[in-house]
Amino acid sequence: MARTTPVRAAVAAGVVALVVVGATACGASAGDDKHPDHRSFALQGRTLTIDSDDSALEIVAADANKSGTIEVTRWFQGSVALGEDPEVTWSMKDDRLTLRMKCSGVVADCAAKHRIEVPRDIAVKVEDGDGSVRARGFTQPLDIRTGDGSVRVTDSEGPLKLRTGDGSIRAEVGSRQVAAHTGDGSVNLQLTAVPDRVETLSGDGSVTIALPKATYRVDTKTGDGSVDVSVPRSDASDHVVSARSGDGKVTVRTAN
Repeated sequence: MARTTPVRAAVAAGVVALVVVGATACGASAGDDKHPDHRSFALQGRTLTIDSDDSALEIVAADANKSGTIEVTRWFQGSVALGEDPEVTWSMKDDRLTLRMKCSGVVADCAAKHRIEVPRDIAVKVEDGDGSVRARGFTQPLDIRTGDGSVRVTDSEGPLKLRTGDGSIRAEVGSRQVAAHTGDGSVNLQLTAVPDRVETLSGDGSVTIALPKATYRVDTKTGDGSVDVSVPRSDASDHVVSARSGDGKVTVRTAN
């Protein structure tokens, strides 16, 4: 009997370990949700703040006939073997859309994705704790921040502020003001209009900026990597470009 308890404990621990490994190996995918939820929210004012703790976000400019309303589609997959049932919530107050996911326990595996359709002429601010962010089609300012995830913006013309703690940043836009900062990841900007100011910084990753034909005032710096600037340069130019990397190649070139 003296040996029975340790043996049973070891077996139980082994079973838990196997369950944990199995959950980690599989991984929940929000895309597996074949019946997503949908909801409309009335928007007060000309700005929208999206406050998400743990979700991939797709933010799309909507047609003009949807002015005053945002449409949200939610995909969610989750399971908790040893803990409370997972839960996702959404709410709107004033100009803030709050998205939350509860998924905790000894063995928990959850994933969420939201597609948010916003009137094209609305300014959008995104605060995402953990998840990738995609946005397209906007004419007003976009301010996107995520703690851990990539950021991509396309087909937009308003001023951009893009920041991620850990992930790549990519923008293919006609914006005249762009600020893009990442702690760990590459920055790749393809600009279709001559910008007034571009500011990029990567703590650990390459920085590439492709610009329309014009003359630019260019400031570059890298801690460990090469620098290649092939655009026409002048210290008197009103078009200012800053490209910096702590560890990576910096390239500023004319777009093809």
